Amino acid sequence: MNKIIFVIALILLNFNNNIFAEETDCNKFKKFSMEFFKCKGNLIKEKSISVGQNIVKDTKNYQEKEWSSEKKKLEKAKEKVNEVKKKVLEKWQQKKILKN
Repeated sequence: MNKIIFVIALILLNFNNNIFAEETDCNKFKKFSMEFFKCKGNLIKEKSISVGQNIVKDTKNYQEKEWSSEKKKLEKAKEKVNEVKKKVLEKWQQKKILKN
């Protein structure tokens, strides 16, 4: 009974892998034909684009995770600087008004 379940599971897993595989089989072309080289070139291009997109996505996620606290600190510092700037400008304008 266990052997039957094991065999059925293997068949189903193998079947699912074949369904979801999107790679084209370049071996159906002759080794040194133009179609073979085009097929291989397209596979390499697709894989390199996919890897590049994954690297960018991973980098972006890492930066968001690691720098989120520092970004909040910078925003708070900017707010404080703006508040001080407003206070200084108000005092400067008051002094200017008193002089006139």
